[in-house]
Amino acid sequence: MKFELKTENYSNSFTNVLRYVLIIALIIIFCDAALKLGIIARHYQIEHKCRLLSLEKSKSNFRKLSNLTNLRSKQRIWEFCREVVK
Repeated sequence: MKFELKTENYSNSFTNVLRYVLIIALIIIFCDAALKLGIIARHYQIEHKCRLLSLEKSKSNFRKLSNLTNLRSKQRIWEFCREVVK
């Protein structure tokens, strides 16, 4: 009698699990990087709009800053921009 043990199924399933774990890890890393880039871009937009507001006090600049910062009054926007531009 000859006895053979097939190990192909175990190694194949291990590589599949490892592949899925790596794919999920890459997705998490890319999503985290995308969120951080979004935060950086938003901060840059706020800083840029505050600098524009210090040069040109237009209604559109106030409106754009209001949308970005969720501040509604012009006085609060001015105070916020003073802190950002420092």
